[in-house]
Amino acid sequence: MAGEKTGRTPVVPFRQFVLKVHSRCNLACTYCYIYTGPDRSWRARPPAVPAATVRQTALRIAEHARTHGLREVRIDLHGGEPLLTGPGPLLEQAAAIRAALPAGCTAEFGVQTNGTLLTRETIDTLAAAGFRLGLSLDGGTPGLNRRRVDHAGRSSWPAVSRAVRLLRDRPDVFAGILCTVDITADPAEVHDSLRALDPPMVDFLLPHANWTSPPPATAAGGSRPAALGQAGRTPYGDWLCTVFDLWWDGGPGPRVRVFTEILGLLLGRPSSSEAVGLSPVVALVVDTDGAIEQVDSLKSAYEGAAATGLDVFRHTFDEALAHPGMAARRSGRDGLAAQCRSCPLVEVCGGGNYAHRYRADAGGFTNPSVYCADLERLIRHIAARLDAAVALN
Repeated sequence: MAGEKTGRTPVVPFRQFVLKVHSRCNLACTYCYIYTGPDRSWRARPPAVPAATVRQTALRIAEHARTHGLREVRIDLHGGEPLLTGPGPLLEQAAAIRAALPAGCTAEFGVQTNGTLLTRETIDTLAAAGFRLGLSLDGGTPGLNRRRVDHAGRSSWPAVSRAVRLLRDRPDVFAGILCTVDITADPAEVHDSLRALDPPMVDFLLPHANWTSPPPATAAGGSRPAALGQAGRTPYGDWLCTVFDLWWDGGPGPRVRVFTEILGLLLGRPSSSEAVGLSPVVALVVDTDGAIEQVDSLKSAYEGAAATGLDVFRHTFDEALAHPGMAARRSGRDGLAAQCRSCPLVEVCGGGNYAHRYRADAGGFTNPSVYCADLERLIRHIAARLDAAVALN
Protein backbone atom coordinates (compact mmCIF):
# COMPACT_ATOMS: atom_id res chain seq x y z
CA MET A 1 0.00 0.00 0.00
CA ALA A 2 1.03 3.66 -0.32
CA GLY A 3 3.36 4.58 2.50
CA GLU A 4 4.62 0.99 2.90
CA LYS A 5 8.14 0.87 4.31
CA THR A 6 11.15 -1.02 3.02
CA GLY A 7 13.65 -1.01 5.89
CA ARG A 8 13.55 2.55 7.17
CA THR A 9 12.74 4.25 3.87
CA PRO A 10 9.07 4.89 3.02
CA VAL A 11 8.07 3.86 -0.47
CA VAL A 12 6.47 6.84 -2.21
CA PRO A 13 4.92 5.51 -5.42
CA PHE A 14 4.76 7.29 -8.74
CA ARG A 15 1.49 9.14 -9.21
CA GLN A 16 2.24 11.08 -12.39
CA PHE A 17 3.07 9.36 -15.66
CA VAL A 18 4.33 11.43 -18.58
CA LEU A 19 3.75 9.51 -21.80
CA LYS A 20 5.59 10.66 -24.90
CA VAL A 21 3.05 10.15 -27.67
CA HIS A 22 5.07 11.94 -30.36
CA SER A 23 8.83 12.47 -30.37
CA ARG A 24 8.89 15.23 -32.98
CA CYS A 25 7.72 18.85 -32.94
CA ASN A 26 6.39 21.21 -35.61
CA LEU A 27 8.19 24.14 -33.95
CA ALA A 28 11.91 24.86 -33.69
CA CYS A 29 12.04 27.11 -30.62
CA THR A 30 15.52 28.57 -30.39
CA TYR A 31 15.94 27.67 -26.71
CA CYS A 32 14.52 24.14 -26.77
CA TYR A 33 16.67 21.88 -24.59
CA ILE A 34 15.24 18.72 -26.20
CA TYR A 35 16.06 19.36 -29.84
CA THR A 36 19.02 21.73 -29.43
CA GLY A 37 20.51 20.22 -26.28
CA PRO A 38 23.17 17.55 -25.72
CA ASP A 39 20.80 14.54 -25.65
CA ARG A 40 19.84 13.40 -29.13
CA SER A 41 18.15 10.12 -28.17
CA TRP A 42 14.88 11.35 -29.72
CA ARG A 43 16.37 10.79 -33.19
CA ALA A 44 16.37 7.00 -32.77
CA ARG A 45 12.85 6.73 -31.33
CA PRO A 46 9.57 6.16 -33.18
CA PRO A 47 7.95 9.48 -34.13
CA ALA A 48 4.57 8.25 -32.83
CA VAL A 49 4.10 5.82 -29.98
CA PRO A 50 2.88 2.38 -31.20
CA ALA A 51 -0.41 1.06 -29.85
CA ALA A 52 1.34 -1.98 -28.34
CA THR A 53 3.58 0.30 -26.28
CA VAL A 54 0.56 2.21 -25.00
CA ARG A 55 -1.18 -1.03 -24.01
CA GLN A 56 1.88 -2.28 -22.13
CA THR A 57 2.33 1.09 -20.43
CA ALA A 58 -1.32 0.98 -19.36
CA LEU A 59 -0.73 -2.44 -17.79
CA ARG A 60 2.32 -1.14 -15.92
CA ILE A 61 0.39 1.87 -14.61
CA ALA A 62 -2.42 -0.41 -13.47
CA GLU A 63 0.08 -2.76 -11.84
CA HIS A 64 1.69 0.12 -9.95
CA ALA A 65 -1.70 1.50 -8.88
CA ARG A 66 -2.77 -1.92 -7.63
CA THR A 67 0.49 -2.57 -5.76
CA HIS A 68 0.36 0.75 -3.93
CA GLY A 69 -3.39 1.14 -3.52
CA LEU A 70 -3.54 4.35 -5.55
CA ARG A 71 -6.95 5.94 -5.89
CA GLU A 72 -5.94 8.45 -8.55
CA VAL A 73 -3.14 8.87 -11.11
CA ARG A 74 -2.25 11.71 -13.40
CA ILE A 75 -1.42 11.01 -17.04
CA ASP A 76 0.24 13.75 -19.11
CA LEU A 77 0.46 13.18 -22.86
CA HIS A 78 3.56 14.96 -24.10
CA GLY A 79 5.91 15.33 -27.05
CA GLY A 80 7.44 16.82 -29.02
CA GLU A 81 4.03 18.08 -29.95
CA PRO A 82 1.35 15.55 -28.93
CA LEU A 83 -1.30 16.99 -31.28
CA LEU A 84 0.77 16.02 -34.34
CA THR A 85 -1.18 12.75 -34.16
CA GLY A 86 -4.55 14.50 -34.10
CA PRO A 87 -6.99 13.88 -31.24
CA GLY A 88 -8.00 10.35 -32.26
CA PRO A 89 -4.93 8.49 -30.98
CA LEU A 90 -5.00 10.51 -27.74
CA LEU A 91 -8.54 9.30 -27.08
CA GLU A 92 -7.47 5.72 -27.79
CA GLN A 93 -4.52 6.02 -25.42
CA ALA A 94 -6.71 7.40 -22.65
CA ALA A 95 -9.27 4.65 -23.20
CA ALA A 96 -6.56 1.96 -22.98
CA ILE A 97 -5.28 3.32 -19.67
CA ARG A 98 -8.73 3.75 -18.15
CA ALA A 99 -9.68 0.21 -19.15
CA ALA A 100 -6.57 -1.22 -17.48
CA LEU A 101 -6.83 0.63 -14.15
CA PRO A 102 -8.07 -1.36 -11.16
CA ALA A 103 -11.47 -0.66 -9.68
CA GLY A 104 -11.43 2.39 -7.46
CA CYS A 105 -8.58 4.12 -9.29
CA THR A 106 -9.28 7.03 -11.63
CA ALA A 107 -7.04 8.87 -14.09
CA GLU A 108 -6.78 12.59 -14.76
CA PHE A 109 -5.54 13.34 -18.29
CA GLY A 110 -3.69 16.37 -19.57
CA VAL A 111 -2.05 17.45 -22.81
CA GLN A 112 0.75 20.02 -22.97
CA THR A 113 0.75 21.65 -26.40
CA ASN A 114 2.33 24.53 -28.27
CA GLY A 115 -1.20 25.39 -29.42
CA THR A 116 -0.50 25.68 -33.13
CA LEU A 117 -2.71 22.72 -34.05
CA LEU A 118 -5.61 23.42 -31.72
CA THR A 119 -9.04 23.88 -33.28
CA ARG A 120 -12.46 24.24 -31.73
CA GLU A 121 -13.30 20.70 -32.83
CA THR A 122 -10.14 19.28 -31.23
CA ILE A 123 -10.83 21.09 -27.97
CA ASP A 124 -14.43 19.85 -27.92
CA THR A 125 -13.33 16.28 -28.65
CA LEU A 126 -10.67 16.21 -25.93
CA ALA A 127 -12.91 17.99 -23.44
CA ALA A 128 -15.62 15.39 -23.91
CA ALA A 129 -13.04 12.73 -22.97
CA GLY A 130 -12.08 14.58 -19.79
CA PHE A 131 -8.79 16.08 -20.93
CA ARG A 132 -7.36 19.39 -19.75
CA LEU A 133 -5.04 21.35 -22.03
CA GLY A 134 -1.96 23.38 -21.12
CA LEU A 135 -0.24 25.86 -23.43
CA SER A 136 3.45 26.62 -23.74
CA LEU A 137 4.22 30.22 -24.71
CA ASP A 138 6.50 33.05 -23.67
CA GLY A 139 4.02 35.88 -23.21
CA GLY A 140 0.85 37.33 -24.66
CA THR A 141 2.28 39.29 -27.62
CA PRO A 142 3.95 38.40 -30.94
CA GLY A 143 7.20 40.03 -29.87
CA LEU A 144 7.49 38.04 -26.66
CA ASN A 145 7.09 34.82 -28.66
CA ARG A 146 9.74 35.68 -31.23
CA ARG A 147 11.80 32.63 -30.24
CA ARG A 148 8.89 30.24 -30.85
CA VAL A 149 9.13 29.69 -34.59
CA ASP A 150 8.52 26.82 -36.97
CA HIS A 151 11.20 24.99 -38.95
CA ALA A 152 11.04 27.63 -41.68
CA GLY A 153 11.57 30.42 -39.15
CA ARG A 154 7.96 31.63 -39.28
CA SER A 155 6.23 32.93 -36.18
CA SER A 156 3.93 30.55 -34.31
CA TRP A 157 1.99 33.45 -32.80
CA PRO A 158 -0.93 33.68 -35.27
CA ALA A 159 -1.88 30.06 -34.63
CA VAL A 160 -1.18 30.24 -30.89
CA SER A 161 -3.23 33.41 -30.43
CA ARG A 162 -6.17 31.62 -32.03
CA ALA A 163 -5.69 28.72 -29.58
CA VAL A 164 -5.66 31.10 -26.63
CA ARG A 165 -8.93 32.70 -27.74
CA LEU A 166 -10.52 29.27 -28.04
CA LEU A 167 -9.31 28.12 -24.63
CA ARG A 168 -10.41 31.31 -22.90
CA ASP A 169 -13.95 30.29 -23.80
CA ARG A 170 -13.43 26.86 -22.22
CA PRO A 171 -12.28 27.35 -18.60
CA ASP A 172 -13.26 23.74 -17.93
CA VAL A 173 -10.49 22.63 -20.31
CA PHE A 174 -7.81 25.33 -20.00
CA ALA A 175 -5.19 24.07 -17.52
CA GLY A 176 -2.81 27.01 -17.76
CA ILE A 177 0.35 28.37 -19.37
CA LEU A 178 3.98 27.31 -19.06
CA CYS A 179 6.34 30.24 -19.67
CA THR A 180 10.14 29.97 -19.79
CA VAL A 181 11.76 33.04 -18.24
CA ASP A 182 13.58 35.31 -20.69
CA ILE A 183 15.31 38.04 -18.70
CA THR A 184 15.80 40.14 -21.84
CA ALA A 185 12.01 40.59 -21.90
CA ASP A 186 10.33 43.25 -19.77
CA PRO A 187 8.90 41.37 -16.76
CA ALA A 188 5.95 43.76 -16.52
CA GLU A 189 5.07 43.22 -20.17
CA VAL A 190 5.30 39.45 -19.78
CA HIS A 191 3.16 39.48 -16.62
CA ASP A 192 0.53 41.87 -17.93
CA SER A 193 0.23 40.16 -21.31
CA LEU A 194 -0.17 36.71 -19.76
CA ARG A 195 -2.68 38.00 -17.23
CA ALA A 196 -4.70 39.47 -20.10
CA LEU A 197 -5.03 35.96 -21.58
CA ASP A 198 -6.97 34.99 -18.43
CA PRO A 199 -5.41 31.56 -17.80
CA PRO A 200 -6.24 29.76 -14.55
CA MET A 201 -2.53 29.19 -13.86
CA VAL A 202 0.87 30.40 -15.03
CA ASP A 203 4.10 28.56 -14.29
CA PHE A 204 7.33 30.50 -14.84
CA LEU A 205 10.15 28.09 -15.59
CA LEU A 206 13.84 28.89 -15.26
CA PRO A 207 15.70 27.97 -18.47
CA HIS A 208 17.25 24.53 -18.10
CA ALA A 209 20.91 25.25 -17.48
CA ASN A 210 23.68 24.09 -15.16
CA TRP A 211 27.22 24.90 -14.04
CA THR A 212 28.70 23.36 -17.18
CA SER A 213 26.19 25.05 -19.50
CA PRO A 214 25.30 28.31 -17.69
CA PRO A 215 22.05 30.25 -18.07
CA PRO A 216 21.86 32.56 -21.10
CA ALA A 217 22.60 35.76 -19.19
CA THR A 218 25.82 34.44 -17.72
CA ALA A 219 27.20 32.31 -20.55
CA ALA A 220 29.36 35.19 -21.76
CA GLY A 221 29.47 37.24 -18.59
CA GLY A 222 31.40 35.19 -16.09
CA SER A 223 30.62 32.33 -13.73
CA ARG A 224 27.89 32.09 -11.14
CA PRO A 225 28.56 32.34 -7.39
CA ALA A 226 30.25 29.14 -6.23
CA ALA A 227 28.64 28.94 -2.80
CA LEU A 228 25.53 29.99 -0.96
CA GLY A 229 25.58 33.58 0.21
CA GLN A 230 28.44 34.61 -2.05
CA ALA A 231 27.86 37.99 -3.66
CA GLY A 232 26.80 37.86 -7.27
CA ARG A 233 24.33 39.04 -9.83
CA THR A 234 20.80 37.66 -9.57
CA PRO A 235 19.19 38.55 -12.91
CA TYR A 236 16.64 35.72 -12.78
CA GLY A 237 15.80 36.40 -9.14
CA ASP A 238 15.40 40.11 -9.85
CA TRP A 239 13.15 39.39 -12.83
CA LEU A 240 10.95 37.05 -10.83
CA CYS A 241 10.79 39.46 -7.87
CA THR A 242 9.42 42.13 -10.19
CA VAL A 243 6.78 39.76 -11.48
CA PHE A 244 5.94 38.64 -7.94
CA ASP A 245 5.27 42.20 -6.83
CA LEU A 246 3.00 42.81 -9.82
CA TRP A 247 1.14 39.57 -9.09
CA TRP A 248 0.95 40.11 -5.30
CA ASP A 249 -0.28 43.69 -5.62
CA GLY A 250 -2.49 43.15 -8.66
CA GLY A 251 -5.58 41.64 -7.13
CA PRO A 252 -7.38 38.53 -8.40
CA GLY A 253 -5.65 36.88 -11.32
CA PRO A 254 -4.16 33.56 -12.35
CA ARG A 255 -2.38 31.37 -9.85
CA VAL A 256 1.39 31.59 -10.42
CA ARG A 257 2.72 28.21 -9.43
CA VAL A 258 6.29 29.04 -8.42
CA PHE A 259 5.01 31.85 -6.18
CA THR A 260 2.25 29.84 -4.53
CA GLU A 261 4.65 26.93 -4.01
CA ILE A 262 7.16 29.19 -2.21
CA LEU A 263 4.43 30.85 -0.16
CA GLY A 264 3.10 27.44 0.86
CA LEU A 265 6.55 26.21 1.85
CA LEU A 266 7.16 29.33 3.93
CA LEU A 267 3.91 28.54 5.74
CA GLY A 268 4.93 24.94 6.36
CA ARG A 269 3.10 23.16 3.57
CA PRO A 270 4.78 20.45 1.44
CA SER A 271 5.74 21.21 -2.14
CA SER A 272 4.17 19.68 -5.24
CA SER A 273 6.88 20.80 -7.66
CA GLU A 274 10.44 19.75 -8.43
CA ALA A 275 11.41 23.41 -8.76
CA VAL A 276 11.43 24.04 -5.00
CA GLY A 277 10.95 22.14 -1.75
CA LEU A 278 12.02 18.69 -0.62
CA SER A 279 8.99 16.56 -1.51
CA PRO A 280 9.93 13.28 -3.24
CA VAL A 281 9.62 12.94 -7.00
CA VAL A 282 6.36 11.21 -8.00
CA ALA A 283 6.69 11.38 -11.81
CA LEU A 284 8.33 9.27 -14.47
CA VAL A 285 8.47 9.39 -18.26
CA VAL A 286 7.71 6.66 -20.79
CA ASP A 287 9.10 7.47 -24.23
CA THR A 288 7.66 6.43 -27.59
CA ASP A 289 9.76 3.24 -27.66
CA GLY A 290 8.64 2.22 -24.17
CA ALA A 291 11.84 3.35 -22.43
CA ILE A 292 11.30 4.35 -18.79
CA GLU A 293 13.11 7.62 -18.16
CA GLN A 294 13.55 10.28 -15.55
CA VAL A 295 12.23 13.78 -16.18
CA ASP A 296 13.11 15.42 -19.49
CA SER A 297 14.88 18.35 -17.83
CA LEU A 298 17.85 16.06 -17.14
CA LYS A 299 18.48 15.87 -20.89
CA SER A 300 19.82 19.41 -20.66
CA ALA A 301 22.84 18.07 -18.72
CA TYR A 302 24.36 15.43 -21.00
CA GLU A 303 23.50 12.59 -23.37
CA GLY A 304 21.75 9.81 -21.47
CA ALA A 305 21.26 11.74 -18.21
CA ALA A 306 17.55 10.84 -18.11
CA ALA A 307 18.02 7.20 -19.16
CA THR A 308 17.43 4.32 -16.74
CA GLY A 309 18.04 1.30 -18.98
CA LEU A 310 14.52 0.13 -18.11
CA ASP A 311 11.46 -0.26 -20.33
CA VAL A 312 7.80 -1.11 -19.90
CA PHE A 313 8.11 -4.49 -21.66
CA ARG A 314 10.70 -5.94 -19.27
CA HIS A 315 10.48 -3.88 -16.09
CA THR A 316 7.93 -2.74 -13.54
CA PHE A 317 7.58 0.80 -12.26
CA ASP A 318 8.63 -0.47 -8.83
CA GLU A 319 11.96 -1.37 -10.42
CA ALA A 320 12.12 2.22 -11.67
CA LEU A 321 11.53 3.42 -8.08
CA ALA A 322 14.72 1.60 -7.07
CA HIS A 323 16.85 3.02 -9.91
CA PRO A 324 19.83 4.99 -8.48
CA GLY A 325 18.94 8.10 -10.47
CA MET A 326 15.35 8.06 -9.22
CA ALA A 327 16.54 7.36 -5.68
CA ALA A 328 18.94 10.32 -5.80
CA ARG A 329 16.09 12.63 -6.76
CA ARG A 330 13.88 11.23 -4.01
CA SER A 331 16.37 11.47 -1.13
CA GLY A 332 15.39 14.95 0.05
CA ARG A 333 17.87 16.85 2.20
CA ASP A 334 20.26 13.86 2.33
CA GLY A 335 20.83 14.10 -1.42
CA LEU A 336 21.84 17.76 -1.39
CA ALA A 337 25.27 19.39 -1.43
CA ALA A 338 26.76 20.24 1.96
CA GLN A 339 26.21 23.97 1.36
CA CYS A 340 22.52 23.32 0.77
CA ARG A 341 22.06 21.09 3.80
CA SER A 342 23.40 23.83 6.06
CA CYS A 343 21.43 26.65 4.42
CA PRO A 344 18.56 28.20 6.44
CA LEU A 345 16.43 28.24 3.27
CA VAL A 346 16.83 24.54 2.47
CA GLU A 347 13.27 23.54 3.41
CA VAL A 348 11.91 26.08 0.93
CA CYS A 349 14.52 26.01 -1.82
CA GLY A 350 15.13 22.27 -1.66
CA GLY A 351 18.29 22.75 -3.70
CA GLY A 352 16.28 23.92 -6.69
CA ASN A 353 15.58 21.85 -9.77
CA TYR A 354 17.80 18.73 -9.81
CA ALA A 355 18.88 19.30 -13.41
CA HIS A 356 20.19 22.75 -12.57
CA ARG A 357 22.76 21.36 -10.10
CA TYR A 358 24.89 19.49 -12.63
CA ARG A 359 28.62 20.19 -12.95
CA ALA A 360 30.64 17.89 -15.19
CA ASP A 361 33.99 18.52 -13.52
CA ALA A 362 32.92 18.43 -9.88
CA GLY A 363 30.27 16.44 -8.07
CA GLY A 364 27.85 15.74 -10.88
CA PHE A 365 24.44 16.70 -9.49
CA THR A 366 25.70 17.12 -5.89
CA ASN A 367 26.02 20.87 -6.17
CA PRO A 368 23.86 23.88 -5.34
CA SER A 369 21.65 25.01 -8.19
CA VAL A 370 23.29 27.21 -10.80
CA TYR A 371 20.38 29.51 -9.89
CA CYS A 372 21.23 29.37 -6.16
CA ALA A 373 21.66 33.12 -5.72
CA ASP A 374 18.55 33.83 -7.79
CA LEU A 375 16.43 31.44 -5.72
CA GLU A 376 17.72 32.95 -2.48
CA ARG A 377 16.87 36.42 -3.76
CA LEU A 378 13.33 35.37 -4.70
CA ILE A 379 12.60 33.38 -1.54
CA ARG A 380 13.80 36.13 0.78
CA HIS A 381 11.81 38.72 -1.16
CA ILE A 382 8.60 36.67 -0.97
CA ALA A 383 9.21 36.00 2.73
CA ALA A 384 9.59 39.73 3.37
CA ARG A 385 6.36 40.54 1.52
CA LEU A 386 4.56 37.79 3.42
CA ASP A 387 5.89 39.03 6.78
CA ALA A 388 4.77 42.58 5.97
CA ALA A 389 1.29 41.37 5.03
CA VAL A 390 0.96 39.35 8.23
CA ALA A 391 2.13 42.33 10.32
CA LEU A 392 -0.67 44.46 8.89
CA ASN A 393 -3.36 41.99 9.99
